[in-house]
Amino acid sequence: MFNDGQQDPRVEEGPNHNLHLLTTASTPATPGPSTPTTHTTIPLPPLEQLKVADYEDDIVPPLRPASTPFPQADMVEGDIQCSWRESNADRLDTDDTAHLSSSASSSNATFRQLPGEIHECILDHIFGVRASTSSKTPTAGGSKALRSWGTALRHSRRREVAELCLVTSNWRNLIQERLYRHLKIKGTRDSIDQACLWFLDHQHLCSYVKHIEIWFPVFQQKNPAFDRTHRVASPDRSQLIRSLALADNTNTNVTYQSPSNNCTLFEIFLFVRTTFAEACILTLEGGDRKKPPMVRHLNKDETSLPLLPQVKTLVCKGQWNLIRKNDDFQNIATALPNLQEWHGSYARPKSKAYISMASIVPHLPRVLTHLNICIEADYRRESVSPLFVRKVNAKAHLCAELAKAIPTLEHLAFTGRICGCLFDHGSRLSNPRETRLKSVDLVVKNICRPTFVWNDGTGITDMNFILAFESLVLSGVKSLDRLKALEYLRIRFIDLDSQVPALNPYFQLSSSQCTGIWSDTIVSTLARTRPGASFVEKSESLGEVGFKDGQLLAPPTFSKTRPLSIKVDSYAGLGGGITIS
Repeated sequence: MFNDGQQDPRVEEGPNHNLHLLTTASTPATPGPSTPTTHTTIPLPPLEQLKVADYEDDIVPPLRPASTPFPQADMVEGDIQCSWRESNADRLDTDDTAHLSSSASSSNATFRQLPGEIHECILDHIFGVRASTSSKTPTAGGSKALRSWGTALRHSRRREVAELCLVTSNWRNLIQERLYRHLKIKGTRDSIDQACLWFLDHQHLCSYVKHIEIWFPVFQQKNPAFDRTHRVASPDRSQLIRSLALADNTNTNVTYQSPSNNCTLFEIFLFVRTTFAEACILTLEGGDRKKPPMVRHLNKDETSLPLLPQVKTLVCKGQWNLIRKNDDFQNIATALPNLQEWHGSYARPKSKAYISMASIVPHLPRVLTHLNICIEADYRRESVSPLFVRKVNAKAHLCAELAKAIPTLEHLAFTGRICGCLFDHGSRLSNPRETRLKSVDLVVKNICRPTFVWNDGTGITDMNFILAFESLVLSGVKSLDRLKALEYLRIRFIDLDSQVPALNPYFQLSSSQCTGIWSDTIVSTLARTRPGASFVEKSESLGEVGFKDGQLLAPPTFSKTRPLSIKVDSYAGLGGGITIS
């Protein structure tokens, strides 16, 4: 027996050694002082007398339940192994092993035999709910107007979710169908050639593509040698940093030029036609910049675009770079004989956008039933209309031209400057027995007013704008007499700078129930044109909303949700009862 005072507690114990219990001051986790620590000795019997058999009856190893969906036997990779005592593992009977194997195989078989709807729900939870591309159901917001393809489902974590194909063989097609459902490709010849080679080697993936999106660069770098983002393979990174610093000292700026390798629309349409026979949604993104270049439609030896009869929805982003006159649109519409939906948006407001659309909308094909045009979507109020509005009024009136498309449309959505002329002319041109217009959704940037009016701004404190908005709503209510199929009508003004956003004027007719602004004239006209419709409620005041220290403020108890009804006369109090004319 060694002396306790001289014994090192870290030496290996012999058969007849005592077990030394160290104090917390000397444990590795909490290092103690350098002075020797006290420890206690407990006499133990020799190890020869300790037999595992004496304790095996008291230790019951855990068994994996039979309902475990991923048993240990069938885990291929990344499985979690349990650490078993060697003595316990040796004592496993053959019957127990067979029972676990059969349980594992039955669990996997049960998972594979689940109905397809269950697998779809699991993947929808991961990828997002996948709606049909041909569905005409209402959007998530409840609007029966056009769906927004700007936020279409395109998963951003493709590399991570692609590994789910290894779960079961049934999931391979389901995963690939979701990953390749919406593709976005750069509209350059190099990118299109790479895509052609990829799908030539993977032709089974072509049928999964339902939405193909092409975006065209609007500029390219002129001197890439001094691009800070350009990765140069160099063993000495400091040398690269010194070269960039030298470039800054010489005042060498990175300049850009118009792209020289962009595809034409002819090449894009030919690529879609030969590669994606089942793509029914085509998105073209023209981009935006100062004095942007227009995407070429045809080369010198080409006369028309290849036909894409399977495409039913066309989405144009940055439309000014794609379509600038009626001939440009007709060239595209001729190549899409079954086009049903057209979504067009402009990157920035300009007079040319209104003039261009005014020349196009009267000549829409009859097969086109869904129209969504967004010209101004900054959602900011104006103190006065910008100067480009005078240019538009001098050349064209988009509201009157857009009314010519109402007799053939089923759904109309518009964001920009609008007035009651849309409903007045549209109802006059429509036959009550043949009209197909079911929904109208307008987001008002401003109301068209005579050019000689100088105070044509917007906002809830501008009573002139509120009265013009009431006139627009009244025109829409009057048109219900001839637009018999119109079931959903929403007109709204959005002001992100408003101090009380809930009071932004709006009107909505849905399922014969009206909410929003009202007046005695609107109520009486609604009773005449649509007798079955009525307002949910008709409040007489806005509550305690008023001015304080020169600012329009609402009390803390004021609801942040928009009220079900707002009387037009109530807005007069928001402007202090003063109307400048």
